[in-house]
Amino acid sequence: MHDHAVQLPVFPRLPAFALRGLPLTPIALALGAFARRLAARHPSMFKRLGDYGTLRFVLDPTDLPVTLLLEPRAGNPRLRLSRKPLAGDARIAGPLSGLLGMVHGAYDGDALFFSRDLVIEGDTAAVLALRNAIDDAELDLAAEAEAMSGPFAPQVKRLIGLAETKTGVALSRHEEEPLW
Repeated sequence: MHDHAVQLPVFPRLPAFALRGLPLTPIALALGAFARRLAARHPSMFKRLGDYGTLRFVLDPTDLPVTLLLEPRAGNPRLRLSRKPLAGDARIAGPLSGLLGMVHGAYDGDALFFSRDLVIEGDTAAVLALRNAIDDAELDLAAEAEAMSGPFAPQVKRLIGLAETKTGVALSRHEEEPLW
């Protein structure tokens, strides 16, 4: 029997602790603008959600003191960030590295679910639809951030690369074999 266990990186404690004191509104506004930009650049991702595009997805990075509520709203996404638990139609919880690693194809969602690194609650069909839509779009969040940065793109690229190296979190899509 082959052991496929992978130790997921945990978000560094110092920045996670700092997030406890930062105002969430500017972060939520930036994430919301980022999501709307993704929707404009990848409209098929939101179309692929079909009827699930009207549901509310709670994304709960368990190593951060915040929870995110995503409402796809047929390509006009809205995000809410909170330090309190949020309610939605479906909840996906796990380390940030696992959540972002799935977006970038570094980890297999099924393997993370069966290893209990990832917890899914609520409408599991909606979660599968969301995962399939994201997989199909082949998102690269680092490339998207660079594209939004205009003349600061080289600096943003270096900063993201440094953050990826220091944290072990997949912040961009790599062409390597998945870890699982």
